[in-house]
Amino acid sequence: MHSLPLSERYPRRATSWQLRTRTLQFGRLPLVMGIVNVTPDSFSDGGKFLTPQAAVDQALRLVDEGADLLDIGGESTRPDADPISAQEELQRITPVFKALAPRVTIPLSIDTSKHIVARAALAAGAEIINDVTALTGDPQMPELAAETAAGVCAMHMQGTPQTMQDDPRYDDVVREVRDYLQGRLEALVAAGIAPDRVCLDPGIGFGKTHAHNLTLMAHCDHLHELGRPLLVGHSRKGFLGKLLGDPQVDRTLATVGAALALASQGVQMIRVHDVRPVREALLAFAAAGGIDGRECQLDD
Repeated sequence: MHSLPLSERYPRRATSWQLRTRTLQFGRLPLVMGIVNVTPDSFSDGGKFLTPQAAVDQALRLVDEGADLLDIGGESTRPDADPISAQEELQRITPVFKALAPRVTIPLSIDTSKHIVARAALAAGAEIINDVTALTGDPQMPELAAETAAGVCAMHMQGTPQTMQDDPRYDDVVREVRDYLQGRLEALVAAGIAPDRVCLDPGIGFGKTHAHNLTLMAHCDHLHELGRPLLVGHSRKGFLGKLLGDPQVDRTLATVGAALALASQGVQMIRVHDVRPVREALLAFAAAGGIDGRECQLDD
């Protein structure tokens, strides 16, 4: 249990993120981003929400469970995933954004590395471009982000989804990920994207071994030095199954446990499949003094 508030422990911790039409404010608890995979081959829920109606129903379910943001993607980025065309990706995500935007009030994020797909999602109501290539995969993506003033999430990945787990190596994974994200932040600002519109993601599971992932998770607080909000997506990933000693085990509780560790480090956003258990655990964790040692005042 920590006795100092987050603002004193992490003086450079970002307290807001400017999106396309609104500003997110961060407090003690992380915001919870719900995942909607409109794909046949995502590692955890591929095929479950492939039709537009199934994806919309799942998104609305996550909103009911308390999601603060929704991240919608049409292309799997799991290890060894096959790339798809922009046209196929557009066919998957466009009807979902068009159906959801009028029905929800929370920000919508497009999970893509293609500027054509991002442009269509933004036109349909998205506020955020969440790009696993940190806007390096498509040379027109930084220009689009600057032109539209979208919120941007830049993630670290060693290699590509096809190669990232072949043999990832680091001398110091925390330092190298931090240095990469700092370099991408500087490059995006140089491309005309305002720094207050940038969020950073250490890329758990993207070109990292089991040990790399755990080390990064335990030291995410070091990334506050960059002065930008942090988004961490560890939900249901394989390293949790390895940690538990069973690759086939349900990883929901492990996802929740890791989310509490991230909350104690002041991480601003957590990207998960299971919104309700994570949100409820975070509320209880904070109320019991698990973030900065202060109890929440609850009505009798």
